[in-house]
Order: sequence, then structure tokens, then C-alpha cells
Amino acid sequence: MNIQIFGVKKCFDTQKAERYFKERKIKYQLIDLNEKGLSKRELESVKAAIGLNDLINTKAKEYKSLNIEHIRTGSVKEELILNNPKLYKTPIVRNGSKATVGYNPEVWKEWQAED
Repeated sequence: MNIQIFGVKKCFDTQKAERYFKERKIKYQLIDLNEKGLSKRELESVKAAIGLNDLINTKAKEYKSLNIEHIRTGSVKEELILNNPKLYKTPIVRNGSKATVGYNPEVWKEWQAED
């Protein structure tokens, strides 16, 4: 397994995801979205697995201030989300081409079983 956790250190679900992998002695890489956001390629990979709309945190202040609910074009949403990491739902957990958003231990167990 090649686990990457994209999240924010203060996010409770990100902390739970970290704990999940730590307890099972599964190596992972934590990327703090406040310090380093997703690259365009990483976003493409996660978007292919999850979908763009499931990545966007509709409760974030930036969601309302940027009027994202009125934007229909996917490419414009992608640009906004790449430039505003606070718009991501966290944690985003990647395992190669597979990905989840939020705390999702059921899917992570399936990944373990596949290895």
C-alpha cells in the first residue's frame, strides 16, 4: 500500500485517519493542505476516483465567498480548488489510483485485504 493522507493537522477526521494507519502499522505520508496543496496531477487522480463535487467542502467560508455554487464549469472549479486548499473536504486518502474523502475505514480495510 502506498498511502497518502491530504489533510489539515487541526482536522479531527484527519487525525482519526492518521491514527487508523498508525495503529495498523501501515506506512503513510501526511501532506498538510495548509502548507502544500494538491498538485494538478494529484487532483486529476483523486477526481477520477471520487468526482470533483465530492471533494468540495460546501461548509467552508471560501465556498460562499467565491460563489462556487453558481459555477457550472468543472475547469473553473478545479482552478479555484487548486488555489484555495481550504475548499477541500478532509482527509483525502490516496492509495495509488484509489481515493476516499473523509474518515472511511471500511474502504481502507478493503485496500488492506487486496494487498
